[in-house]
Amino acid sequence: MVERIKREWFSNLRGDILSGIVVALALIPEAIAFSIIAGVDPMVGLYASFCIAVIISFFGGRPGMISAATGSMALVMVPLVKEYGYDYLLAATILTGIIQILFGIFQVAKVMKFIPRAVMIGFVNALAILIFMAQVPHFIGISTMTYVFVAVTLAIVYILPRFVKTIPAPLVAIIVLTAIAIYTKIDLRTIGDLGAITQTLPEFFIPNVPFNFETFLIVFPYSVALAIVGLLESLLTASIVDDMTDTDSDKNKESRGQGIANVVTGFFGGMAGCAMIGQSVINVKSGGRGRLSTLIAGVFLMFFIIVLGDLVVQIPMPVLVGIMIMVSIGTFDWSSFSYLRKAPLSDSVVMLVTVGIVVATDDLSKGVIAGVILSAIFFVSKISRLKVKRNLQNNKIVYEVEGQLFFASTDVFFKSLDFDVEKKDIIIDFSNSRIWDDSAVAVVDKAILKYREKENTVTIIGLDTSSREILHRLAVNHNAS
Repeated sequence: MVERIKREWFSNLRGDILSGIVVALALIPEAIAFSIIAGVDPMVGLYASFCIAVIISFFGGRPGMISAATGSMALVMVPLVKEYGYDYLLAATILTGIIQILFGIFQVAKVMKFIPRAVMIGFVNALAILIFMAQVPHFIGISTMTYVFVAVTLAIVYILPRFVKTIPAPLVAIIVLTAIAIYTKIDLRTIGDLGAITQTLPEFFIPNVPFNFETFLIVFPYSVALAIVGLLESLLTASIVDDMTDTDSDKNKESRGQGIANVVTGFFGGMAGCAMIGQSVINVKSGGRGRLSTLIAGVFLMFFIIVLGDLVVQIPMPVLVGIMIMVSIGTFDWSSFSYLRKAPLSDSVVMLVTVGIVVATDDLSKGVIAGVILSAIFFVSKISRLKVKRNLQNNKIVYEVEGQLFFASTDVFFKSLDFDVEKKDIIIDFSNSRIWDDSAVAVVDKAILKYREKENTVTIIGLDTSSREILHRLAVNHNAS
């Protein structure tokens, strides 16, 4: 236990502290923007980001991953806020957390193994595109100096690490370029232009909603959607950070941690949140590896707002835009272009569909779900290819079945059999096949019955243990050996 605490909290002190400060600065404009998307006060997103980051640093299952208010969650909240208001959003946030805790307890994180690699690649690339597109309104067509500051920021974050590795390049870019902008009074958009910041700590309060079944029915559908979207994005982000750091994480613990964080956030005036791949990439690329980096991000976020609020609002948006462009470039899987050429057509289609739907809807969950469903359809189509060969052996008709017999291949199996024969010995050989479900048993049963109508004898051979068990348990007419 002591060794694990040292490894997760204190093994990378300088890297975690500095990277956490960078993430805190980058969180501020995003939290404000996501609040605006959801239709609530900017402080709702800032309070959420503070609470979630601090809580998840202790209870999460993935050290070094950043969780806060997110755009995907904000999109789900829009109808609820418009129709019922802020307090119902807080109630939904608390219920979201409870549902996610239950997901963790019942180990729903196991569903990650059902997400194919093609969907993962599509998810990452779509997210990189969305991160870049979100920056476009902040620098395209604004001013020449905006372009200059974006370009200089990119130059710093890419060139400085070649010479200086002790301090994260994004932090240097923020401090130096903010100082230049303030000193020279260059006309640039700043964080303060996104929304007003109140320099106060969040306070505990209970949402002002009726505690009855009607309220539950109102918030429950939104809470379920938020819980699923949040869990999906968090688990996918955890997997990506696992790969980036070559370490493992506890996905079920992460689900429980996200749930605890959202429950606490709801009582402190924040909106539901989840893991953020963009901020997590910033953290990792800035040297963050442990839980301390996430804690520092949350603590310094509130420190910047309360103590340095007047200074923080003067940070030029082009600087943060440059950092987020760096994140989008680093997030995008550039090897996916060669993947498209080498991978099977079905996998390429799944990846492109995942990217297309996410970019078109701004909803990561819809793209991932569509990708998983499409992968399942392709998989079923692939394994449903079944062949039945007909041979004559010692005056016996032998049907050799090759492939998997289940609901999608039963029609092919039945149509491959010749039922016009009379008083023959029929052998159906499953040595190169397997019976999977009730539909498969039913079609075998139907075939045997149809042969017996013309006084044929039917023997089934080559069944493995699993096929024999399901056939004996469900079939009415069989003679298996």
